[in-house]
Amino acid sequence: MKRVLVAGATGYLGGYVVQELKQRGYFVRALARKPERLVPLGQSPDETVCGEVTRPETLEQVCDGIDVVFSSVGITRQKDGLSFRDVDYQGNKNLLDAARRAGVTRFVYVSVLDGPNLRQLDIVRAHEEFVDELERSGIDYSVLRPTGYFSDMGEIYDMARKGRVYLIGDGHTRTNPIHGADLAVRCADAVEGGDREIPLGGPDTMTWREIAELALRAQNRPAKITCIPAWVMWTVVYVTRLFSRHYAELMAFFTTLATRDVVGPVAGTRTLEAHYASLGEKP
Repeated sequence: MKRVLVAGATGYLGGYVVQELKQRGYFVRALARKPERLVPLGQSPDETVCGEVTRPETLEQVCDGIDVVFSSVGITRQKDGLSFRDVDYQGNKNLLDAARRAGVTRFVYVSVLDGPNLRQLDIVRAHEEFVDELERSGIDYSVLRPTGYFSDMGEIYDMARKGRVYLIGDGHTRTNPIHGADLAVRCADAVEGGDREIPLGGPDTMTWREIAELALRAQNRPAKITCIPAWVMWTVVYVTRLFSRHYAELMAFFTTLATRDVVGPVAGTRTLEAHYASLGEKP
């Protein structure tokens, strides 16, 4: 039985990966900064270890006896003064160093679709510099590159609940986001081996306007959509950078993805329409 360490187990994707690996009969050790957060998520790893990827002294034994490390560790909202580089690059590098010392044979990591061509963005550059470390490490690895998560589409749903959806650009660029459970299947496949680069997205390719209309329709709302010109967003990015580089770079990331096609090879079967319907069923 393979023994897998899941880093980022309390995140959206990490939770699904824990469940998928357990269903396949793997021994799963979950690494979490706050292990108590696993309980409300209904996860049941075989072991839970407490550690922070940004503090290498807490990782000294987390990989002992482990065959494969899976990491979806990353930062979105800034906390504790940490940057994208601190977490997405250095944190994962600390984990990779611990894995190599423990004799781990494989590392599976989640980055961004078309990441090598988006290094001008801080958040993507941090991911890709870690991928560079993987390439140099000599360890066997796979990098999954999803288009985006259904959890990200929750922002559109929340706007629709308030009656109006705001889009960046003209709303005509396309994407095919993927459900976390579908992505977790491919992550678990990668634990066994496979390609080093795995681009993927969900079964439905839609424009952002179509996604907005779907979210509004799911809540029986009239189609009220406002498009914010890209130049306005880039002006906001510029001004925000004067006060907070972190949030400016987040806006730059989302503006970039909203104004270019982000479409990957199809994986999984779960549709965004069904996902939105399930959100409507929740109290």
